[in-house]
Amino acid sequence: MLDLRQLRYFVIVAETEHVGRAAERLHISQSPLSRQIAQLEKNLGLTLFERSQQRIRLTSDGHVFLTEARALLRHADRLENLGRRLGRGEEGGLCIGYVAEAMHTGVLPTALRTLREERPGIHVALYDQETAEQFEGLRQRSLDIALVRTPPPEDDPDLDASALLRDPLLLALPADHPLADRAEPTPDELDGEPWIAVGDPREPGRRDTFVASCTSYGFTPDIRLDAADPLTALGLVASGLGLALIQRSMMRGTTEGVVVRELPWYGGSVPLWAAWHRVDLRPVVASFRETVLTGHEAFPGGDTSA
Repeated sequence: MLDLRQLRYFVIVAETEHVGRAAERLHISQSPLSRQIAQLEKNLGLTLFERSQQRIRLTSDGHVFLTEARALLRHADRLENLGRRLGRGEEGGLCIGYVAEAMHTGVLPTALRTLREERPGIHVALYDQETAEQFEGLRQRSLDIALVRTPPPEDDPDLDASALLRDPLLLALPADHPLADRAEPTPDELDGEPWIAVGDPREPGRRDTFVASCTSYGFTPDIRLDAADPLTALGLVASGLGLALIQRSMMRGTTEGVVVRELPWYGGSVPLWAAWHRVDLRPVVASFRETVLTGHEAFPGGDTSA
């Protein structure tokens, strides 16, 4: 059986790539730490580190093991917190996974505000995670509800989901761009223009989806730069480096140097879904799920059609 203490030691050594510095962080001496790592490798029958006089580095197997070890330790921490809350007579709290869209559309902040009003003492843990990681968290029961960009498959035996909204994409272009005076730029006018692709680097497929969507509406973007998030993209647009398609929910304020135009002919949008495990929803989880599902009207103009 895995020793959680050894796993924690392993993670620190992997992060520092130096047993001495890891021992300092852990406030233990170097020799016992080395013995614990060696014992872990022996128990696993696996070489986790390549060792030299100056430093140690993870093997390829060690990198894989590190990812899973971190996930297990996060789950162990959440389980410990849950046990302590239950021991104090609390309802167990809520573990919520989310993507950025859940925040800036107002869906999650509105639901949390309602939760605080109805259950002011409940503990909430929030985890900014990509969709696949959230689905795994739901299956492992380390997450209670997930706010994601895409739903699980319809035939998923464990998970269920419901569409919350589709956040329409608007055109953002530099204020001094020749098309800035156009009320509704056409596909021909956008074809070949320099573009900034917006997408989470943890989900590389989003760039391909963006290009395919543009092509289907009659123009091909000349992607010059990538932005990890909409706010970064707006800054690049303001600098005159290209055009971008930004969610309407991000346009509540104004960005100096940026002009925003609606494209009635363009149907692109960013979806948001709520997902949860089908089995054994605690009352507090079921209540919060209903709050999320009925409270998405907080974002004006949000379309829930899938």
